[in-house]
Amino acid sequence: MKKERCYSVKCSTVRKPYPPGILGKSRGKHPKRGLSEYGTQLRDKQKIKFNYGLRERQFSNYVKETSKKGGKDKSSGLYELLESRLDNVAYRSGFIGSRTEARQAVSHGHFMINGRKVNISSLQTKIGDKISIRPQSAEKSFFKEIDTKLKKYNPPTWIKIDKEKREAEITGKPLLGDEPGMGKNLNSIIEFYSR
Repeated sequence: MKKERCYSVKCSTVRKPYPPGILGKSRGKHPKRGLSEYGTQLRDKQKIKFNYGLRERQFSNYVKETSKKGGKDKSSGLYELLESRLDNVAYRSGFIGSRTEARQAVSHGHFMINGRKVNISSLQTKIGDKISIRPQSAEKSFFKEIDTKLKKYNPPTWIKIDKEKREAEITGKPLLGDEPGMGKNLNSIIEFYSR
C-alpha cells in the first residue's frame, strides 16, 4: 500500500530514479536525452494529477477556474483549490493514511462537515468548516489506529485538530510556500494548459 512508503527512501521512484524498461537505465550507446519543455510540463501535470487522484477533466477545470479568477499568482490559486478538496483535507488532517483512502471514505459517507454528512470528495472546504468522522463510522477499518496516528501527527498550519474529538477545523488558506518546489510545478502546469 502506498501510504507512508512513498514519502520515504523505500519509495520505488527513489530506489529506481530512471524510467522503467530495458532502456531505462542506459539507452545503449546513445546518451540520455533531456526532456523538452513540453515533456517537462506534461510530466509535472501527470505527477500532480496522480498525487491528488484527479481525472483530466477535473484537473483542467481547476486550472480554468484559477485562470478565470485572474491575479498574478495563479499557481497559489490552483494549489488552494487542490488542497481545499474534502478528501485532501481528510488526508491532511491525519484521519486517513492516503488521499485514495480518503476519497473512498468520503464517498462512503464516513465524514461530516459542520455536523452534516457529506459524500462528495471534491467538495471545497472553507475557513471555519469543521470536519469530523461520523460517530457511526468510528469503528470502520479506515479509523482503527486513528488515535495513535493523531498523537504523532502534525497537521499543516491552516488546519487545527482537536485530537480528542477527532475533529479538524479549517483556520486559514493553504499556502503554496508550505510545500517547497510545488510552485514551480504548478507554474509549468498553468503554462501547459495555456498553450
